[in-house]
Amino acid sequence: MTSRLAEVAQKVGVSEATVSRVLNGRPGVSEATKTAVLTALDVLGYERPTQLRGERARLIGLVLPELQNPIFPAVAEVVGGALAQRGFTPVLCTRTAGGLSESDYVTMLLDQHVSGVVFAGGHFAEADAPHEHYHLLRERGIPVVLFNAAVEHLELPQVSTDDTVAVEQAYGHLASLGHERIGLVVGPEDHAPSVRKLDAYREQCARHGRPVDEDLIEHAMFALEGGHAAATRLLRAGATGIVCGSDPLALGAIRAVRRAGLRVPQDVSVIGFDDSAFMNCTDPPLTTVRQPIEALGRAAVTLLVNQIEGARVAAEELLFEPELVVRGSTGSVVTRAVAGVATVGAQAGSSED
Repeated sequence: MTSRLAEVAQKVGVSEATVSRVLNGRPGVSEATKTAVLTALDVLGYERPTQLRGERARLIGLVLPELQNPIFPAVAEVVGGALAQRGFTPVLCTRTAGGLSESDYVTMLLDQHVSGVVFAGGHFAEADAPHEHYHLLRERGIPVVLFNAAVEHLELPQVSTDDTVAVEQAYGHLASLGHERIGLVVGPEDHAPSVRKLDAYREQCARHGRPVDEDLIEHAMFALEGGHAAATRLLRAGATGIVCGSDPLALGAIRAVRRAGLRVPQDVSVIGFDDSAFMNCTDPPLTTVRQPIEALGRAAVTLLVNQIEGARVAAEELLFEPELVVRGSTGSVVTRAVAGVATVGAQAGSSED
């Protein structure tokens, strides 16, 4: 007990006597200090005293599928910063091979009396994945926000990048450069954002008067290796331009082009999705569709805190416009792309990146 008091006191920056007063329900402690002590108790993994277990901790679960894709650390940074500004502490939960599942994390977060949960890129986007833990959170009245497109039946608030606009920008860019054999690489067939991108791709083919060639459509795991394998097949199908559902997929596609003895962008143009960290430092710098992560993250936190504070939040999706960032990985079918960087946004016109 003494070591626990000392650890919590050090975490909060108060005396052990203050921690003891909080744990024993004695007067003379401000609400802010009481909240800080209870939060530290939760963060350190200590069980609350029985009389305090009914109170929610100012902890927010942030559940991510991985950290290898740089877009997810970016999400964690934005969401974590916005939560800290509101006085909440994020608890980062990352799925790993052989580690805890999303459902396991939800059980752990419930045990920690979290005030809410933000899911980014999780099972909510996969039609064939288990969804019982989302229903459990709804039953318990725990506020939840989903980050990007979800399957339809979950009835939870979402903030998403508009996948239709993203594909429209990418496909239109390649078409304007003279590409006719434009391929698409997206995630698994049950992945909601990938389904949306595929639907948008088919619409773009029709809009540009081109039949949909199924040989130019590939599903892959979201990794560099998946992009490499998918792009290899697209090159055999004669693709001169490739639109990818993530930046790692695009980097894999570039590797496939080079392994085939071709050049980017002189022979094949490649477009990514996310505009994650360092994509302007690749060789060539990657043309990609930028997700508005800052706006998405802050909106997710606002929706979550509104729920925590008792406001009614509709189980609807807020769509945010992406922007195409043109760099060196795209060019005309015949000539190399002009050096430099241009940003094409839905409303912003153009800007430097």
